[in-house]
Amino acid sequence: MFWRADLRRWPEFTEGMREQTSVTAGVAAWGLMTGVAMVTAGLSQLEAVLMTLLVYAGSAQLAAVPLMSAGAPLWVVLAAAFCVNLRFVVFSAHLRPYVMHLPLRQRLLTGYLTGDLSYVFFARRYHQVGHSLEEKQRQQAYLAGHCCVNYASWMGSSLLGVVLAHTIPIEWGLGFAGILALIGVGCSLATSKLRVVSAGVAGAAAVAAWALPLKLNIVVAIAAAVAFCLILEAHGPGGRSGPGGPHPTPEPPRV
Repeated sequence: MFWRADLRRWPEFTEGMREQTSVTAGVAAWGLMTGVAMVTAGLSQLEAVLMTLLVYAGSAQLAAVPLMSAGAPLWVVLAAAFCVNLRFVVFSAHLRPYVMHLPLRQRLLTGYLTGDLSYVFFARRYHQVGHSLEEKQRQQAYLAGHCCVNYASWMGSSLLGVVLAHTIPIEWGLGFAGILALIGVGCSLATSKLRVVSAGVAGAAAVAAWALPLKLNIVVAIAAAVAFCLILEAHGPGGRSGPGGPHPTPEPPRV
């Protein structure tokens, strides 16, 4: 993806790198504490390194490691990681039209390398798929620039955390900086009343369902926000139906 010369030649690649750099500190702090957490939870340094390189998903790693340390069955570990990462199903569904012109191998690599913030920046900038091949390449270059910086910062900081696990106290709570970075970018996306409402519903639902196992409160939050917003769109002003029911389709004027 980001190693492709045909993408790096576009100015959008550099622009994507520059924008992702603005949140690198939060990503690096999160990655550092994820590396520390894996080792302090009982994984060997080799296991932590392999998990970092293969999984590349901080939230899934943090959800799976305590279960692995407690000797939970494999299906429980996989189910927890799956539930935590369900948001990427939504991401991939949205990105599908943007990458369908690529070969299967490149689509799989794009999905693997696209992180939360990479997707957020891309979705904020591009609201529709490019019409020409050049426009599609420019969009891919922009996403590749983001993924390049995000991948390097996450991998570097997480591996550093694995190496320094017994030196850096986990009580420092540096992972909170990563959460702040996500909140900051998420707030910048709240550009309409509907998006603000959806964020509030998701947050409230996640807190209310906090006690659910396997991080299922995240799934509840997503489902609640989507369902509530669909209802508002359907019954609110300009929706498919209002107080009087479905709006009839106006007939074309007769000549």
